[in-house]
Amino acid sequence: MTESTPTSDTPRSAARRTVLAAGAVALAGGTLAACGGDDGEAKKPAAPEQPAGSPAPQSSSGSSAESPAAGAEVLIKSSEVPVGGGTVLKDQKLVVTQPTAGSFRCFSAVCTHQGCLVDKVADGTIDCPCHGSTFKVADGAVAKGPATRPLPEKKIIVAADGGISLA
Repeated sequence: MTESTPTSDTPRSAARRTVLAAGAVALAGGTLAACGGDDGEAKKPAAPEQPAGSPAPQSSSGSSAESPAAGAEVLIKSSEVPVGGGTVLKDQKLVVTQPTAGSFRCFSAVCTHQGCLVDKVADGTIDCPCHGSTFKVADGAVAKGPATRPLPEKKIIVAADGGISLA
């Protein structure tokens, strides 16, 4: 008795190739979606528009305050961020600054030069210990290289109680 083995032309093999190809496409699509953007971070969808007459949440450079979105984690209290300086949140890989009294900004704490975490905020700059890059507390722009790109800004909300969270 002879046993037949499926060849690449059999329907079973064709179906298997289709399933494997579909899985590879799905995996690649998920990887591409997660890696979109110049700064290596996934892009967030645009925030829904506020209804007319409702107060706008404070963004990284806004001045109004309201409660953070439901379930938003408070990163830090505004009283913990020195005026003219900032605070590095290592666990969240963020740095929150207060360039002038009452104006808060938030940036990625990942240096755009080679991905080290910045470690301190001093004398109006956010400093990276690896190669000496510094960034301005006001806008995350490069103050001194070797980095050539600014720190990516993150949108934040400063609540009436002083809690700062991501928007």
